[in-house]
Amino acid sequence: MQMQDVRAVVSGGASGLGEATVRHIVENGGKAAIFDLNEDRAASLVNELGHEMVFFYKTDVTDEEMVEQSFASAYEKLGKVNSVINCAGVATPGKVLSKKGVLPLGQFEKVIQINLIGTFNMLRIGANYMQSNEPNGEGERGIIINTASVAAFEGQIGQAAYSASKGGVVGMTLPIARELATHGIRVMAIAPGLVETPMFETLPEPAKQALAAMPPFPNRLGRPTEYALLVESIIRNPLLNGEVIRLDGALRMQPK
Repeated sequence: MQMQDVRAVVSGGASGLGEATVRHIVENGGKAAIFDLNEDRAASLVNELGHEMVFFYKTDVTDEEMVEQSFASAYEKLGKVNSVINCAGVATPGKVLSKKGVLPLGQFEKVIQINLIGTFNMLRIGANYMQSNEPNGEGERGIIINTASVAAFEGQIGQAAYSASKGGVVGMTLPIARELATHGIRVMAIAPGLVETPMFETLPEPAKQALAAMPPFPNRLGRPTEYALLVESIIRNPLLNGEVIRLDGALRMQPK
C-alpha cells in the first residue's frame, strides 16, 4: 500500500506516537481520523494539518458503542478505512507489594482494559470495515498496526500490569494475522523502547537523562517520528505480517 492511499484510524492520535503517525500520514498524502479523549490537542492538530485531511472523534477505546460510532463517522469522512494504528495506552506503574499495601485490583484491570482490550476493540471493528475494501494489486484490503512495548519482554519492577497488557498485544499478533489473512488484512505490532512521549514529561530531568543513557545506539531516547517511519515501512511492505518489531536501539531493560 502506498502512503497516498492510506485512510487511517489512529487511536491516541492527538499526542506522542499517535500524533507523529498522523502527521507522517498527512505529510505523505494520506488521510487520518484521530480517536482520542484529548479534545484540545486533537483540535489543534486538525487545525494545523487541515480539516480535509484529518478528522477527530472523541473516543474511549474501551467503550464498544463509542468505538463503533466513531468508526462509522470516520468511514463516512474518509471514504474507506484501510489502516488502523493503535497508539492509545497508559503506563500506570505499581508494585504488587509496596509500602502502600497490595496493588489494587482495579488499577491492574484499568491498564489491561485500555492497553489490551482497547486495542482488540479497535482492531476487531476496524477489520470488519476493511474486509469489504476492494483489494489492491497484492490482494491487500488493509493493515492493522498495534503498539506493544519492550516491557512485554523485559518488564521492570512495578510494571506487572503494563507488561501483562503489552505481552497480550504481542501474543495476539500472530493468531489474528493468520485469521485475517483470508481477508487480505495484515496484522503487525511495534514494540518501542524508550521514546520521548508525553509519558516522560512528568519525570525529573535527572531521571530522563538516566533513561536516555540506556540504549546502546543511538545513545538517546527514541523520537516519535522514528515510530512513524516504521509505520510507513510496515504499510508499504506487504511481506511484513504477523510479526512484532522492536524499535529500541538494542535496549534490554534491567529489573529497575
